[in-house]
Amino acid sequence: MTSTERQQKTAGQGTVLPRHIAIIMDGNGRWAKKRGLPRTAGHAAGAETFRRIASYCRDLGIEYLTVYAFSTENWKRSAEEVSAIMGLLKKYLEEAIEKMRRENVRIRVLGDLSPLSPELRALIDRVEAIDETLETRTQANLCVNYGGRDEIVRAVKAWQADPDRGELTEAELSKYLYTAGMPDPDLIIRPSGEERISNFLLWQSAYSEFYFTDVLWPDFTERDMDAAIEAYQKRDRRYGGVKK
Repeated sequence: MTSTERQQKTAGQGTVLPRHIAIIMDGNGRWAKKRGLPRTAGHAAGAETFRRIASYCRDLGIEYLTVYAFSTENWKRSAEEVSAIMGLLKKYLEEAIEKMRRENVRIRVLGDLSPLSPELRALIDRVEAIDETLETRTQANLCVNYGGRDEIVRAVKAWQADPDRGELTEAELSKYLYTAGMPDPDLIIRPSGEERISNFLLWQSAYSEFYFTDVLWPDFTERDMDAAIEAYQKRDRRYGGVKK
C-alpha cells in the first residue's frame, strides 16, 4: 500500500482525524541492545523514525504532533548518551531551518531550555524566528528537558508573578503552560510495550485517548500510525459525560 493509499484509507474511516497526536518515543535503547549496538545507535534510528512519522502526520493532515524527546529525568543517563541525544537535536534543528519555509511546517521546542548549550539555544531561537513568519496549521513540538510536574509548577509560578493575571481557573492556568494556545492531545501513543505516562503532558492528557503497542520506536512505521489512528477513531469520547 502506498503512502497516498494509506492516507486515503486512514482518513476515510468516517470519523474525524485527531487534531493533536503526542508520542512517547520509547524503545531506542532496547532496539539497539537487540542488535548488539550501543544505545546511541538506537537514538539515531529513532530520530530517523521521527522524521518519517512527522512527515506522514503532516501528509495526513494532523495539525499538531508532539514528541517526548528528552525528559527532565534523562540527565541521569551517561554523558555519552546525553551528548548523542543533544547532537541529534542539533542536527534536526539545523535541517529544520532549511525545510520549514519549503514544507510550511511550524516547529516548537517545549521545556526548560536553560540547561541547554548556548549553541542549541541559538538554534532554537532561529527556528522560532522562522516559525513566526509561517502561516500553517501543521506544527511539530519537541519536548526537551520537559517534565509534566515541572511544567505545572512553572505555570503556577508564572501566574503568581503576572500582575495582570486573572482568577485562577483551569482555563487561566492553561495560558501559562508550554502548550498555551494549542489543543490538548486527542491521542497519545507509546510504543515499546510500556504502559505508563512517564511524566508526559500530565495536565494536557486529562481526556486523551491512549494507544500502546509492543513495537519499539525505531521500528514504528506508517502502518503502525494507521493502526493507532484507526483505534482512536473507534473510541467513544464522552469527556466524563453520558452519551445521549
